[in-house]
Amino acid sequence: MKKQFPILEYDSDRRAIISPSDLVKEIPDIPKHAVICFFNDVITHLAESEKLKIIHSIKSEMGFHHVYSYKFENRSIVLFHPGVGAPLAVATFEDVIQMGCDKFIVCGGAGVLDKEIASGHLIVPSSAIRDEGTSYHYIEPSREVSPTTEAVNAIETILKKRNIPYLKGKTWTTDGVYRETPAKIALRKSEGCISVEMEASALFAVAKFRGVSIGQILYGGDNVDTEIWDHRDWQSNWDVREMLLALSAEACLQL
Repeated sequence: MKKQFPILEYDSDRRAIISPSDLVKEIPDIPKHAVICFFNDVITHLAESEKLKIIHSIKSEMGFHHVYSYKFENRSIVLFHPGVGAPLAVATFEDVIQMGCDKFIVCGGAGVLDKEIASGHLIVPSSAIRDEGTSYHYIEPSREVSPTTEAVNAIETILKKRNIPYLKGKTWTTDGVYRETPAKIALRKSEGCISVEMEASALFAVAKFRGVSIGQILYGGDNVDTEIWDHRDWQSNWDVREMLLALSAEACLQL
């Protein structure tokens, strides 16, 4: 098993000393459909409006991490923020899978690798470059990993139905938010990447390992296709963030 680099030492043994089932129990009658939402402001707004019900709280050294039930178009779905960065997002994702969910749509923001992609424009990842560490513990080393075809189709169906323009393309998942260098950006662009974020490839790998469905909708945020970083005040785009949660819920319920 030993390789030149430890990150390549993938072990296909599905047994682990600590498994999600050791910490989290299955919840009877939990909705199978879940939206993984990276917009804490939107979730907080829904909670304060009494539109969410806590169905489980995951405890860690960071405190309690709530998993909610959310009524959308008269159907209940699960809604939760997974935490930022691949390791935390994957651990939360694993816990919710263990609770009983198996159909997931993710919504979040991403940096753009093409300055022509407007802030707020929607992006549907077709695959993700695995430039993070977490995914290598779940599936064999490879350059890319893809979301679930049925989930991507559900997203595209909803966006076309709503006449919402979007781009479909490759995303670059990285752990090094402060190491998005000009050379790395140029390389990823040459591979066809149009966005950069921190979780997609890891979430896709876990979904493949656990046999659940997953797709993702991103919106164009800050611009790194420039000599000087352009934040574009992307996190203040409330209308897009709120809309993206609704679109994700609608797409998820198609699965």
